[in-house]
Amino acid sequence: MPTRLAALDDVTTGVRLPQYRPSRHATGIVHLGIGAFHRAHQAVYTDDALAAGGGDWRIVGVSLRSRIVADALNPQNGLYTLIERGEDAVSARVVASLSRVIAPPDAPEEAIKAMADPSTRIVSLTVTEKAYGIDRATGRVDPAHSTIAIDLGHPQAPTGVLGMLVEALRRRRARGARGVPAFTVLCCDNLPDNGGLVRAGVLDFARRVDPALADWIEAEVAFPSTMVDRITPAPTIETREEAAERIGVEDRAAVAAEAFSQWVVEEKFPAGRPAWEAGGALFVDDVAPYERMKLRMLNGAHSMLAYAGFLSGHAHVRDVMADSSLAALVGRHVKAAAATLEPLSEIDFDDYARSLLQRFRNPNIAHETYQIAMDGTEKLPQRVFEPAVHALQHGQSLRPFAFATAAWMRYSLGHDEEGKTYVLRDPRETEIVALIKEAGAQEAPAALHRLPGLFPDALQQSPSWRNEVDRAFTVMLEQGMAEAARLEAAAI
Repeated sequence: MPTRLAALDDVTTGVRLPQYRPSRHATGIVHLGIGAFHRAHQAVYTDDALAAGGGDWRIVGVSLRSRIVADALNPQNGLYTLIERGEDAVSARVVASLSRVIAPPDAPEEAIKAMADPSTRIVSLTVTEKAYGIDRATGRVDPAHSTIAIDLGHPQAPTGVLGMLVEALRRRRARGARGVPAFTVLCCDNLPDNGGLVRAGVLDFARRVDPALADWIEAEVAFPSTMVDRITPAPTIETREEAAERIGVEDRAAVAAEAFSQWVVEEKFPAGRPAWEAGGALFVDDVAPYERMKLRMLNGAHSMLAYAGFLSGHAHVRDVMADSSLAALVGRHVKAAAATLEPLSEIDFDDYARSLLQRFRNPNIAHETYQIAMDGTEKLPQRVFEPAVHALQHGQSLRPFAFATAAWMRYSLGHDEEGKTYVLRDPRETEIVALIKEAGAQEAPAALHRLPGLFPDALQQSPSWRNEVDRAFTVMLEQGMAEAARLEAAAI
């Protein structure tokens, strides 16, 4: 067994190393949700920024659920390997922007202290939508959310994300007389208007416990929105083994990702920020058009191929793209999604579409369809239903979006064509299962259209939409997903 990675000098082979000494840079960012995506995305941009512009911008990571990541990274002094898998080449680099990881039992109190520390100028997050406990329709916190309910009763000892942010800001405000400004809250979750969503949730939580604090947050705290994009499969034992081969020492925190990476950020950082543009980040006044592009073209196609691909027996995205019928449907979906977008001067949608198909075909990325299929009720509204409403209102074809929706409904039955069952891994799984059990499989489309707050009224009330979904679902149920895909592709 090779020596475990703990210092840059431990690396014995010629992989890319950081062009700075980590010990010369203090921390300035606290990141909640120190998973594989953050280590393959924002931490890498920060690594590039430190090399190019210096500054005290290293990251304190926070894991709120387990010690797994902390136990992997802390003995390595935050160092880890990123394996970048292009279609034609694979490379590796060691990232040094992480300083340490706080995890249970030290979290959340130590995390709140780190956020409240005057050295912290940015608190960033990748915790997934369900961790916030925010009702997207109203922008208010959900008092029925278990963590929200507990934290509202004990606001100075919170365990949830919003409660921790508010308590850290309360402590910062208490130091305000001594010149300690608020930190910037930077949501990097794959959500539309993610900055606005978190801002609304933080303000609502704060108003419920301290209205004066909410007024201060509203006036002093910036919540820039972001658009993030990098396919990052969950790390495996093989990832660690490959990293050890490439760097010459053991690395228990290695991650792998595609070579492509994109980050669009609103330029709202009153307390300063790293030189993330050195890594290719794009700073704009309004990130919303870029969000819509990614959500509708990339993520919408991803959801469609995940459900249809999984039920066709394809474990990975690359396998789906090797299926000519499904690949044709992916191309159709991307094109249809692009037709629902306003033009962007910096982006050629045809070029972007071609890059997406190339990324999906990448043979060096093992991105599981079952992984992408999770949390459908949280993802489909912005990925599929919103562009479907646009298509309905502008006389465009509903068929690509109806097929994607029908594939999700067939997946929601919870069993494949051989009767093998699987867990939906959806926050509304209990509701979905109950509705389908009561209605029966044949009536699943009608039942799922009744899920409260899921489908826009325009789609629920459209006979043409409902007919397209029903038609696609019936073929999937009666003839199987592979045949449904073949027939659908033949109709293009």
